[in-house]
Amino acid sequence: MAMKTNKGKDALFTEINITPLTDIFLVLLIIMMVVAPTFQSTDSSITIPEINSGVAIEQRNATVSVTKEGNIYLNGNPVSEDNLASELVTLKETLEKPEVVVKADERVRSAKIMEIMNAAQEAEYKKLIVAGEPLSKKEQKDLEKNRARG
Repeated sequence: MAMKTNKGKDALFTEINITPLTDIFLVLLIIMMVVAPTFQSTDSSITIPEINSGVAIEQRNATVSVTKEGNIYLNGNPVSEDNLASELVTLKETLEKPEVVVKADERVRSAKIMEIMNAAQEAEYKKLIVAGEPLSKKEQKDLEKNRARG
């Protein structure tokens, strides 16, 4: 590309004005600085993990629920820790898939969950699912009502 210079000769254009390009980058940087904090979670009071994706739990499985008091229920029926393995064995014959789903309150100790895992292993279940959604207060109250009736 040729252009006239003060000397009257044709010369090549060798300079690039980067000021508009710099202005665009600065505007984009400011936009990203304003928008970026909205992508971060600001709530630090979460006590349980949230599940963004996953597979829905089928209700045809053996569901072991544990309340915050440590009471254990097998498919809504109260059961003691000592009888859990034998109850799982008798229930195993009626299930399509030998799977145990554990739903527990967030305040239940890990040792209690380990005892349920050991009972499931003793009953020869091949799969154990720990539900990512804790046992809700409503579910706990329903279980306690059923225990009082039974």
